[in-house]
Amino acid sequence: MSLHDQDDPELRRAQEQRLRAVWEPPKGLFLRWSDTNNNAVGPWYTLTAFAFMLFAGVLALIMRAQLAVPENDLVSANTFNQLFTLHGSAMMFLFAVPMFEAVSIILLPQLLGARDLPFPRLSAFGYWSFLIGGVFVLGSIFFNAAPDGGWFMYPPLTTRTDLSGLGADIWMLGLSFIEVSSVAAAVELIVGVLKCRPPGMRLNLMPLYAWYILVVAVMILFAFPPLIAGDLLFEMERLLGWPFFDASRGGDPLLWQHLFWIFGHPEVYVIFLPSIALFAMLIPTFAQRHLLGYPYIVLAAVGTAFLSFGLWVHHMFATGLPKISLAFFSAASQAVVIPTGIQIFAFIATLAAGRVIFSTPLLYATGSLAIFVIGGLTGVMVAIVPFDWQAHDTYFVVAHLHYVLIGGTLMPLFAGLYYYWPLVTGKKLSDRIGRTAFWILFAGANLAFFPMHLSGLMGMPRRVFTYPAELGLQGLNMASTIGAFLFAFGVLLIVIDLLRSPWRPQAERNPWKAGTLEWLATPKGEQWGIRSIPLIETRYPIWDQPDFVRKVDEGRFFLPDAEEGRRETMITSVLDARPVAVLRLPSTSFVPMATAAALGGVFILTTYHLYWAALTAGFATLALVLVWLWQTAEIPEKPCKPIGHGIELPLYVAGPQAPGWWAMFITMMADATAFSGLVFGYYFFWTVHPQFPPPGMDGPGMFWPMVALALMVLSWVTTLAARETNRRGALVVARLLLGAGALAGLAAIPAGLAGPWLSGLDPQLHSYPAIVWTLAGWTVAHAAIGVIGQLYALARSLAGRATPTHDADIRNVTLYQHFLLFTALVTWTTLGLFPEVL
Repeated sequence: MSLHDQDDPELRRAQEQRLRAVWEPPKGLFLRWSDTNNNAVGPWYTLTAFAFMLFAGVLALIMRAQLAVPENDLVSANTFNQLFTLHGSAMMFLFAVPMFEAVSIILLPQLLGARDLPFPRLSAFGYWSFLIGGVFVLGSIFFNAAPDGGWFMYPPLTTRTDLSGLGADIWMLGLSFIEVSSVAAAVELIVGVLKCRPPGMRLNLMPLYAWYILVVAVMILFAFPPLIAGDLLFEMERLLGWPFFDASRGGDPLLWQHLFWIFGHPEVYVIFLPSIALFAMLIPTFAQRHLLGYPYIVLAAVGTAFLSFGLWVHHMFATGLPKISLAFFSAASQAVVIPTGIQIFAFIATLAAGRVIFSTPLLYATGSLAIFVIGGLTGVMVAIVPFDWQAHDTYFVVAHLHYVLIGGTLMPLFAGLYYYWPLVTGKKLSDRIGRTAFWILFAGANLAFFPMHLSGLMGMPRRVFTYPAELGLQGLNMASTIGAFLFAFGVLLIVIDLLRSPWRPQAERNPWKAGTLEWLATPKGEQWGIRSIPLIETRYPIWDQPDFVRKVDEGRFFLPDAEEGRRETMITSVLDARPVAVLRLPSTSFVPMATAAALGGVFILTTYHLYWAALTAGFATLALVLVWLWQTAEIPEKPCKPIGHGIELPLYVAGPQAPGWWAMFITMMADATAFSGLVFGYYFFWTVHPQFPPPGMDGPGMFWPMVALALMVLSWVTTLAARETNRRGALVVARLLLGAGALAGLAAIPAGLAGPWLSGLDPQLHSYPAIVWTLAGWTVAHAAIGVIGQLYALARSLAGRATPTHDADIRNVTLYQHFLLFTALVTWTTLGLFPEVL
């Protein structure tokens, strides 16, 4: 198809009809639940996260009502503990992170000029996991079974079942399930940014929103898995009695704090950087010019992410750590303000250099910066060790945290809401209501949280359900309560504004006159995302490329049609966005929903100690995942497809060119990070014990760990050889090698467990056998998954669904084996050689 073919209006109408037929959602509400298109999943994801935020806000209002006057008895101490635990957990796990992921699922395809992100079923799976897990955790409060140990769940109070009831298990297993959805979304977003950009959109031309989301998604891969590792240790102590955090049996509760805050402090930036990303999109629009300092902003975002992983100990200054550690982490905590300041000053400079249009979204953006700066200044204060010792666990820290989160998350979200609502719905929100709500929110936030600085410095501790009148804190607490209800009234006005929007007139296309790709969307909201995938030459193509919108709308770029009746988008190279292939996207399916329900059953049934039922749900999850993979991996009916302008692209690619390979690589990076958390636990115990293993307790020895390692190396070698022989066309040899690799991997499982079993290591006696069994169990479980992958690749080959030219399955299985080899090397050398031999 040439450019001049698009001059025919009949052809253009026929193309649009085919696109509309392909991307039209299923009829009926129930069938719409099966729609895995991110244009369908994203709004539901966002709405659910917003609903969870409102629920958490109601819990906060009940707490503030309880604290309004001294010695109040509105709620009991136990209920108050449940309220603040669920409030913090919901805001951090069920709102802040999922909301940015949901918004990104909506915006990224538009920003990148793509029809959809590469794994829409993965997004749907993430959403259903998030919904099931969120309802499970939040619903517990209606049965007086909510967690009551704080959103950080410090042991030993929470690991002892006689001191904490079922709520601790609900928190741990429910939020572990939700963390799975967060990692799934991170995989989708990273691969989407790297592989689904339009032709010409090199990394230095990406919208800053895409850069920020890429940085944040990578942060999730390294921040969330250590918490998953900690959750695993936590639940094994509660359910099996393995003493990871019990000091009387060689455990150490500080291990939980390390694993939690390695996640917890980067998470602050995980939820802050997407807000900066929204600023990076709307500030150039209302300054009517390109953003100043683009490369410096990108480097500052990367620098902020890097430094955020060196700050976790500043939550532990009062735990008695060595002074050299305190000095290092104090300095790092103050250094992070440098890249943050670069980003903020770049935005201010852009506004100063432009012709500013004062608007409701910009009002929220500037107000949020003011609130965030106050939170940043108090953050520098608590980063200073002597001051932190005085303010630790007081309401000063509560004030600091909420200034950061309201200024760095909630207010920017409202700015983005008023900015992008016309893009999502085709309707503008009310400027009058929006501005009124802003000033109420701004006043309410400061009235609610500024007095907390003073009450904290006067000695009011956090997490107390009442206080005596003699402390003289009633005036400050009453002011905070009034401010909280005022803030809630501002949120209510925004909710009313949202509910009224369907009855407002249709907004014009691109009502803000922005220059980035997402504003190619029409107010009618076509489900195909973009009429044709454009060639990008600048960061603001709507402003800078002549007749750009008209050419896109007339289908004068790439993939303007859906001749085969399939949902498709384009894959490009990672660095310079050269066209690589056409990606066939899967159709609607209930499989992601069913998989999420089955996996949720594993976590929920384990909470109630229904282990056999949980095991059945685990097998159902495995079966559904295999069905999912089998359905989506297909051999196309032809090797290539014309995309326009005389260019043909393949319909099938494998290896590093394929999104599936990148998804496996990114997932295994997250897995390796979780594994590193367990290895950290082993060496942490070695550092805190004068003798490790303890006297009279032998390790698993050298023999069986080395046998297990040798078998896993053999499994890796045979899989690698199978990939190469399959590539050369020797299918029979490749199948035999895959079978041999599976046998070697299967034999490694009992060999890996034989060492601790034959040595008589009882994991309930001491932390040493507990961590040995945990590392061995983790590794053999991954070996079992490796065997399943090898057998799956063998089955695909026998079924004729994998050939020498269509070898994505065996390539991805080989990539998994690379990571499994790394895991095996670390585990078996640690258990077999350290510390006796090394």
